[in-house]
Amino acid sequence: MTANTRDAPTPADLGQLLLDAKFSVPQPRQGTVGHSDLVETARSSGCRLIAVTAPAGYGKSTFLAQCAAAEDRPVAWVSLDPFDDDPATLLASVASAFCRAGLGSPDLVSDMRGQGVSVLGRAAPRLAAELRASPVPFVLMLDDLHELQSAVCHDVLGMVISAIPRGSQLAAASRDEQPELPRLRATADALEIGASDLALDAAGARQIFANAQVSLTPEQAIAVTGRTEGWPVGLYLAALIAKQSPDQPQTVSGEDRYVADYLYHEALTRQPKAIQRFLRRTAVLDQLSGPLCQAVLPTCAADVQLRRLEAHNLFLTPLDRERRWYRYHALFREFLLGELHRTEPDIIATLHERAANWYESNGLPEQAVEHLLQTTDRDRATRLVTKLALPTFMAGQLATVQHWYRSIGDVHIERHPPLAVLRCWATVLTGDVAEGPRWAAVVDAASFDGVPGDGSASFDSARAMLRAGMCAAGPEAMMADATFAVGQEAAWSPYRDTAMWLLAQAHLLAGHLEEARAVFTEASAIAVEMGNFDTIPSAEAQLAWLAMDRGSWQEAAGHVNLALATIEDNRMHDYICSIPAFGAAARLSLHDGDRKETDRQLARAMRSRPTATYLMPYLAVRARLQLARVYFAIADAATARQLLREIEDILLRRPALGTLSDDTDEFRRALDTIAAPGSASPLPLTPAELRLLPYLQTHLTADMIAKRLFISIHTVKTEIKAIYRKLGVSSRDDAVRKAKETGLLGD
Repeated sequence: MTANTRDAPTPADLGQLLLDAKFSVPQPRQGTVGHSDLVETARSSGCRLIAVTAPAGYGKSTFLAQCAAAEDRPVAWVSLDPFDDDPATLLASVASAFCRAGLGSPDLVSDMRGQGVSVLGRAAPRLAAELRASPVPFVLMLDDLHELQSAVCHDVLGMVISAIPRGSQLAAASRDEQPELPRLRATADALEIGASDLALDAAGARQIFANAQVSLTPEQAIAVTGRTEGWPVGLYLAALIAKQSPDQPQTVSGEDRYVADYLYHEALTRQPKAIQRFLRRTAVLDQLSGPLCQAVLPTCAADVQLRRLEAHNLFLTPLDRERRWYRYHALFREFLLGELHRTEPDIIATLHERAANWYESNGLPEQAVEHLLQTTDRDRATRLVTKLALPTFMAGQLATVQHWYRSIGDVHIERHPPLAVLRCWATVLTGDVAEGPRWAAVVDAASFDGVPGDGSASFDSARAMLRAGMCAAGPEAMMADATFAVGQEAAWSPYRDTAMWLLAQAHLLAGHLEEARAVFTEASAIAVEMGNFDTIPSAEAQLAWLAMDRGSWQEAAGHVNLALATIEDNRMHDYICSIPAFGAAARLSLHDGDRKETDRQLARAMRSRPTATYLMPYLAVRARLQLARVYFAIADAATARQLLREIEDILLRRPALGTLSDDTDEFRRALDTIAAPGSASPLPLTPAELRLLPYLQTHLTADMIAKRLFISIHTVKTEIKAIYRKLGVSSRDDAVRKAKETGLLGD
């Protein structure tokens, strides 16, 4: 490999290098002071959690690396970063580390992400089951746990910890007390390692000074250790400074417990001006490489500077074995950023812009967004997020998309209507009835003449598709909007299949069955050709229903098989548009006499229906009506009536749904001919109860669940009682077990 090739990796190479660094145990710096006794204590403790908690500079990462080096069990390592503060990304990271350690099934990582995937209801239980079933003991190590700020990340992490089998351990390093610690502390299932445990003694100080080639008498070692209170990074800095003044190492100032300004200023100001400038300016980067630093500081020889910094042990840690990527010690970086803000505040935005330019040009736009969000250039950040929002949402990273929206701010989103369209679509597809109407009003009132940036033909076309999708003005308006969008979106448009699908739905509402069948067929074919898998399940499901209504069961089977295969391949089980496919599969299985498969598919559909709200009323009503008819056919009138009540609630908000209103009236009359069910026929869980159900797997109390769901504690307690009653259980554990048995939880 030539030098030029090495310096110009492809986007795929860059991504792989960053992943390798993320999942590789860091190599301890030469001469690092060991904690062999503490390492052995941790390994032999038998505790499920090893919680390493200390402020920056105490060698938490180094200690974990030493533990990893001493292990004879497989080690799965994850260096957490801000991107992991998304439950889907966090679960994928842990699953990737588990698989890289030679454990885990081949499809484990793919199962963590998917369109609309429920992280608590499906992904986390799937990972937990894999950990629990490991044939060999292992150690899962999570460094920088403090990067996880969102509550839901700690919810899923709690499920992961609970699944660690005996003989295995999770070791996590954090600056802050770990949320999972109090519960495990109470059961004596956690070993806590704090700052006092990681602090060094005089012998450790002498070793650090010896590595810096500075002699230290026993008395001087005791003195400098006392001044720094054994703070490892303080001793390390003291050794660097003492190397410049070897005659009086014991006079190093350390009255402040954190050995702050003096030591830091000495470490920086003793460097040449060019090095100081390089250190300050590259501190805006979470991770450093030669090409990236060169892009941020075009006038410097970045590769030379990085090698020089590493040679001088200036808090630069290699992240991969080839030493292409580095990071500064967190505490040193914080200091450098403070210096940058103090000495060169006007250049900070420019540095972030240059970093964003490099990441975007090298095929890593998500990292580019994070740098742009550190600038005042909201216009560019908004345009880039407009490109990324939909594929990121489709990958199941809803929390990441929401983080971008919050960071950009509602005002800036409203000023860029194409992003407002995507913001509203996210509410529609997740059933967010609190935010959906507001963003729909924003889009309705907006105008935009530029290129949308999301791949749609125009803002007017994108808005028409959103209006058709929400069907707030009735079937006639939906038909007009969908027809307009079909005329706008060319054959090569990534939105062509969506526009066709919406037009087919409008034809159904108008009672144009043959037109609907033709347009659904075309929409599905375009989606297959374009790789837009999200359209396929619902289009094929509706074609299956139309075929079954005609008695063409073999044709229907082909449509159902394609719909289910698409769902399986793309992990779309919890996605709103998958519900009709499960309903179609249930009806087909019932026709084939396979009652077990009928029940399984019905459970899959019922589980996913909380996202189907009046924001997409035709799909929400039609899916429930189709399910109710299957339940009616198997003589489960109680569930059919529950679905009918949910339909009526939707029709109160969206009464104009064409033929669906007539179909609902007809089914209601048929259902009224059956006597009301007795107590032996249990009711299904409501959408609200299904939203709460996954939290029963966690260790959250009722009031904590209430905060997660933004409801009252009284409502939580009422819904929990209803869940117990309907499942025929009396405890959380039994409710979770029963829910998994019936397909309402788990994979």
